[in-house]
Formats: sequence, C-alpha cells, structure tokens
Amino acid sequence: MAYFWFKAFHIVGFVSWFAGLFYLPRLFVYHAEAREQMVEPARSILTEQYSLMEKRLYGIIMNPAMVVTLAMAAAMVITMPDLLHQTWLHVKMGLVVVLVAYHFFCKRIIGQLESGITPFTSKQFRWMNEFPTFFLVVVVMLAVFKNDIPTSATGYVILAMVVAFAASIQLYARKRRLDAEKKLAEQQAVV
Repeated sequence: MAYFWFKAFHIVGFVSWFAGLFYLPRLFVYHAEAREQMVEPARSILTEQYSLMEKRLYGIIMNPAMVVTLAMAAAMVITMPDLLHQTWLHVKMGLVVVLVAYHFFCKRIIGQLESGITPFTSKQFRWMNEFPTFFLVVVVMLAVFKNDIPTSATGYVILAMVVAFAASIQLYARKRRLDAEKKLAEQQAVV
C-alpha cells in the first residue's frame, strides 16, 4: 500500500515540477522581450517584476516539486527494488538526470537575467520553452508502457499529433511576432 502513496505523490510532484519547467522559460521570454522592446521606466519595472516572479516560481514551486518527485521515486524503488532491473526505468532515470540539469540551468539563467545579462533572445527562449515537452512525453510513455512502447500505427499517429501540436505552437508564436512587427511598423509610419 505504501508504494501507491509514494506513486501518487510522485505524480503530484512531477506535475507541479513540469508546470514550473513550462512556465519559467515563458517568463524568460517576457523578461527578454521587456529588455529588447521596452523603454524606461517600463523596462525597469517589468524586468524587476519578472525577476521576482522567476525567483518565486523557482524557489517556492519548482524546487520543492523536484524534491518531492525525486524523493517519492526513490521511495518507490526502495519499496519495490525489482524495478531497478527494468530497462524502461533506466531510460527514465537518464531523462530525469537531464531534466534536473535543465532545472539548474534555469536557475543560472535567473541569476543572469537578474544581473542584467540576457543570455538568449526571446525567440531562443521560446525554443527553450519547448524543451521539457519532449521529455514529458517520453517519460510518460515509458511510465505507462514500460518496456512495451508501441511501435504500431497508433504510436506513430500519436507521435505525429505531438509533433503537429509543437509545430502549431511555433507557427502561432511566429504569427504573433509578425503581427507585432507589422503593428509597430504601422505606428512608426504614422509618427
């Protein structure tokens, strides 16, 4: 019975952690856009607010969620040590190591943005925002299907849907950027 409690809180932890992994790079996008496009005093006000939001999200939500995720995973393995003999879990653990590194990489970016350094453009941050999506899909597929990840037509259709979803997000972001550039050009033409 303890295993199921650990599993339930593991799921709660990773859902919360991924919420932060998805939202933090979005804040980075807004932070970079404020630096790129705004003039004073709006730039200072917004960058200060984004720095505060980034630090709070990272410290209050993401760090505890990551700790709960990892602690509950360890508890599940301790409760059922035979899990360590399964290949899917080794792959999942490797992906989690990459996600933990990404988590700490985000902390580094928070520090850079707070000190006035913008390491990437808003467009590059948008791509960074998509990074955890791939890991979420693969980790969930591994957890659900274990060593029997479907390679049938259904699996490929689902993969195509995920790729189409990611592409539509990028196309929408491009459309918004082009619309904003067009609006700005119109405003400058009026002046």
